[in-house]
Amino acid sequence: MKLIILISVIILALVPVSNASGWTLEIFGNANLDDTIDEEDIRYVGGILAGSNNSTDFADANHDGLVDGKDIEQIRSIINGEEKELTLLDTAGRVVTVKKPLKTLVGSNIAVMKSLGLDIKDMVIGRYNQVDVQAFPELSDELLDVGSGWSPDIEKILKLNPDVVFLYPPGFTYDTKPTLQSLESSGMTVLCFKLQTPQIHREEVTKLGYIFNKRDEAERYLDWYEGVIDDVKETAKSIPDEKKVKVYFESYKPYTSYPQYGYINESGGIDIFAGRPGGEVDPEAVVNADPDVILKVAYPGGGYEKDAENNSDIMALRDEILSRPELANVTAVKNGRVYIITSYLLTYLPHCNNLECFQIAYQAKWFYPDLFPKLDPDAILEGYLTEFQGWNFDLNKNGVFVYPPLGEN
Repeated sequence: MKLIILISVIILALVPVSNASGWTLEIFGNANLDDTIDEEDIRYVGGILAGSNNSTDFADANHDGLVDGKDIEQIRSIINGEEKELTLLDTAGRVVTVKKPLKTLVGSNIAVMKSLGLDIKDMVIGRYNQVDVQAFPELSDELLDVGSGWSPDIEKILKLNPDVVFLYPPGFTYDTKPTLQSLESSGMTVLCFKLQTPQIHREEVTKLGYIFNKRDEAERYLDWYEGVIDDVKETAKSIPDEKKVKVYFESYKPYTSYPQYGYINESGGIDIFAGRPGGEVDPEAVVNADPDVILKVAYPGGGYEKDAENNSDIMALRDEILSRPELANVTAVKNGRVYIITSYLLTYLPHCNNLECFQIAYQAKWFYPDLFPKLDPDAILEGYLTEFQGWNFDLNKNGVFVYPPLGEN
């Protein structure tokens, strides 16, 4: 028995500590492969040097090919927020070293960066043209426009010479590989992040916290974000499949659907086109599926600057769906369960804020109002705009984002 216990202790000493969070912070310096960089990583590297711990990929904190005392120094610098360089894996799986502090950037996903307390007016010296300048008037200057996120003006970015360029990973939303290769070959530091995918949002934002020395701010934002998602998730997972609503998510063009942007499953519903590639759909297929709910994307339409009652444009979209003769006998139309959501609350199309939590909250409320009596998407959106974006915003007076307004049908 003593021998078994001794062997168990030796084995435990040879592996990284258990990671209760279920994910690994992919920053060099996270020697024990958990979700943070702290004193435990210093102790773990000490164990590697003493021969009692196995080496790990991220134990090489300064990424020089060796695990030695210099890595302990680098880890301590990271803990104190004093590192001159930080090496990490981005979402495209690329090893990237950024020189710190970062003072200027080109990119999109501005809402997340502003949520971390970054001074975007000074830091963002170039932005893609899909960034919503209504939401970020400090970035409205056309001189900041570097073109689209999938085919930006490379020469202009090079002239701006930012400390870092943010791109979407190749194959996600846009084919950014040619842009990535051009920028890399010109010596630019490029980071590929999605920043709009629930499954990896914590990992990506936590990395941003380290990159910009905004770890506490990142944690505060993530606690808020996950609170919204988890509240819906916990209730939605208790709904039997046979009682889930069937949903047709229609993009801004009639009879087109992009299930990957609908977040129907995350909202507790069943997407009638789940698993299919985005694009045109057959009206007959919609009729045969007989959805309980129809969601329609409004683009253009709505916006931050609109009077709350100035919703005639998106009201007309709903009326158009309700009047389609081929849908007259569809359950959603017969019951009036047709809802309009503007691009401002989505993760694709111009003006989007790249945060799916608002979309999920509104959809869950529409799908199951009785299951979510305390869920208040309007309050969630208003609180976010006030707390994280610095707006004094009152949805009773300003902003048109959905139709019908909650509580009306």
